Amino acid sequence: MDAVDLFRKLGAGAKFDFKRFGKDAERFKVARSQSKDVSKPLEGFNFFGINTREEAAVHDDENEEEESEEEQSAVTQKRKHSNKDESLSKPRKKQKANKEETNNAENKTDGGEEEELENRGIQWLSSQDKKAKGPKTKAKDKLSMKRLKQLHSEKVNQIRHSNRINVHGTDVPDPLSTFEELQKEYGLDPRIIQNIKAAGFQTPTPIQMQAIPLMMHRREILACAPTGSGKTMAFCLPLLVHLRQPLNKGFRALIVAPTRELASQTHRELLKLSEGVGFRVHMINKGVDAAKKYGPKSAKKFDILVTTPNRLIYLLNQDPPAVDLSSVEWLVVDESDKLFEDGKSGFRDQLATIFLACSSPKICRAFFSATFTTEVEKWCKLNLDNLVCVNIGPRNSAAETVEQELLFVGAENGKLLAMRDLIKKGFMPPMLVFVQSIERARELFHELVYEGINVDVIHADRTQQQRDNVISSFRSGKIWVLICTALMARGIDFKGVNLVVNYDFPTSAVEYIHRIGRTGRAGHKGKAITFFTEADKPLLRSIATVIKQAGCPVPDYMIGFKKIKSKVKRQLEKKPPRRSTIRTMPRFLIKKKPDKRKRKERKVEAHSKANGVKPEESTNN
Repeated sequence: MDAVDLFRKLGAGAKFDFKRFGKDAERFKVARSQSKDVSKPLEGFNFFGINTREEAAVHDDENEEEESEEEQSAVTQKRKHSNKDESLSKPRKKQKANKEETNNAENKTDGGEEEELENRGIQWLSSQDKKAKGPKTKAKDKLSMKRLKQLHSEKVNQIRHSNRINVHGTDVPDPLSTFEELQKEYGLDPRIIQNIKAAGFQTPTPIQMQAIPLMMHRREILACAPTGSGKTMAFCLPLLVHLRQPLNKGFRALIVAPTRELASQTHRELLKLSEGVGFRVHMINKGVDAAKKYGPKSAKKFDILVTTPNRLIYLLNQDPPAVDLSSVEWLVVDESDKLFEDGKSGFRDQLATIFLACSSPKICRAFFSATFTTEVEKWCKLNLDNLVCVNIGPRNSAAETVEQELLFVGAENGKLLAMRDLIKKGFMPPMLVFVQSIERARELFHELVYEGINVDVIHADRTQQQRDNVISSFRSGKIWVLICTALMARGIDFKGVNLVVNYDFPTSAVEYIHRIGRTGRAGHKGKAITFFTEADKPLLRSIATVIKQAGCPVPDYMIGFKKIKSKVKRQLEKKPPRRSTIRTMPRFLIKKKPDKRKRKERKVEAHSKANGVKPEESTNN
């Protein structure tokens, strides 16, 4: 059975639009008057293979008709070939014109398509199929948008992965790649960008890449980054962008630091960045002067306040309060883990008072530190809105630019021998030496004074003027070796410190990270040497793991030590082990303190001289 016959059989009984599809009716030989019974369309099929003679004769007649039709079609094909040859002989311009006509025909409206259908017959690409092309393009656009978003997210994740940026939060903005983006996207004053370039900053560091966009979107953040990674600029730049220009509304930004040295360093960086813009950046030096300067009767011609907690609490406790913090829009806590510590060394109670004093509904808070504690994280998750946590590298890790070394010295006497041996071999100043107490700092200073090196000491018992003079002399290179306590371990940025010596073993891994973080800053190389004795064995494992994470060699037996209990850790942090005095002078040469009897006699002599009476007379009376 031919395809035409099959079509005729299957189409039996169907209505055919001869006006619209006349040419197709002629092609498939569909007659207008259907003589066959429409009610039995499948009568022509032989399902069981039974053929009658009449049907065979009918088939023979049909075959003869098909042969005649094939002859006619052969003749028509010859004519077509001749027409094709003639068309090929025509110039190419006519072919281009025909192509343009066909393209125009495809671009016609639905009404034009219906007219073509009447002339040409059935088009296998119907008008409905052509209309369906519209939604397909929209779907393609959606797919392309999804693909673009996917590629963008992959690029952002690659940038974060290459810079070891770990972010936890929702709706986190993309990281920065250049400082110029701040000017384009957030309208940063071009004068500030000039100050950034003048300070030597060409590209943002990893913490600046992610923390600055977050603060620009007024998000509250908890940021943790290694020492010397540029955290100060990461929170100073957004403050300058948000404040826009100087206003006489009082303090609109507050930065709290644990030590005055760190606060003065932040104050100095803010002055450099805001040079030529006009922001009034202040720091509390003396409480009495500050009460008059920032009191309620003042003209409020100030914008940013940098201070330590105790000085600010002194002003807030005045009646009336000497400082008004009700208009503060940004509160930044630097070295937040230290400020959240409880007890004498911490400032948790002072922070609570400061938070209550900052009563503006627009306030946003940001916490920065080089080390991370779970207490700070829990507090931030409970009290901050829509918190975002940013970590650069693993938490509580030392800077990889510092070469770290552990040196066994036997007993306490061996530390001074090792220190003198280090000086004799030669070292590249400046050098910082950390001890655990003020008394030991004094003792070591008296021993190293006679070694022929420029050495000085800084601790909390020295006056503020003395401390400022020591730091300025150390920065200028007049002092080669500076002996200090934990006061200098937090946030102080000394350019070019080549060596850090932990004379006394640190009481925790956090303190160790901050101590050695005074060297190897801003991409420069540095070295840290830590002396340890047999008494330091309980804390040795935690320090050794930090050193190993930074990629420095550590003996395997140190990591194999057992972990100490958390209770013992806390006790060691609060009360470090007792150590013998640092002294090489023989005991018999040390002048002993006079007895009580001699002290009384001296007092009597002094009293008699003052009254003009001889000592004998005073004793007899």
